Amino acid sequence: MTALLDAPTSAAEPTAAPILQARDLTKSYPLGETTVHALRGVSLSVAAGEFVALMGPSGSGKSTLLHLLGGLDLPTSGEVELAGEVISRLSDDRATRLRRDRTGFVFQSFNLIPLLDVTENIALPFTIAGQDPSRGELAARLGDMIELVDLLGKEHHRPDQLSHGEQQRVAVARALVTGPALLFADEPTGNLDYTTGNEILDALWRSCHERGQTIVLVTHDAKAAAYADRVLVVGDGRIRDTIELGRRADHDATVLIGRLAQLGL
Repeated sequence: MTALLDAPTSAAEPTAAPILQARDLTKSYPLGETTVHALRGVSLSVAAGEFVALMGPSGSGKSTLLHLLGGLDLPTSGEVELAGEVISRLSDDRATRLRRDRTGFVFQSFNLIPLLDVTENIALPFTIAGQDPSRGELAARLGDMIELVDLLGKEHHRPDQLSHGEQQRVAVARALVTGPALLFADEPTGNLDYTTGNEILDALWRSCHERGQTIVLVTHDAKAAAYADRVLVVGDGRIRDTIELGRRADHDATVLIGRLAQLGL
């Protein structure tokens, strides 16, 4: 599985070529005698190396949108093109391989294996793929990821010996270690305090800025969204506004909060 060996190249700014495109996405499902329209014709594009935040309140459709973009669910209508492949046109097996080889996911829950230590948890994608992560380039990759998320010295700690923030950093490293074309993060700081949440966001931002990793982040928090280059404001199943923040190191949320206030959010 050579895709596991293709790490993202370094880049300080996103390139112009889109790596992810959504065209007129809708998602509806029955709820009792009514039909819920979770998404109502969403189109968007994400460039390689870009950090994009999908921001909106609970029930706005942002998590539904992320699940469609990442191939975890299929739209009622419309298309998602991920790394040149239209997901809905793929067989179940090909869609699974596309997700495995080209995407990484980080969620609120850490989903670590309790009996495995930090290194073993991060190496899990390689182990599942039948590769030996203790040798050569894969071992170097693991060490690089442990350094990225500031867990040097804790390589052999089990999850119950780590703080919640450290556990989430392991989850981030596990999602990044295969060098995915896209990293999807769904409220990754939702269960963490402010300081610890910033540590996770700092790690994500560094992976984007220093290593060219493309990131799509779902959040309801303006201070988290301010790490992104661009914020798509989601409401009532639509993209209500696009706020361009640009790549910057201070992650100040003042401009974003001011624009959200204008939108009544």
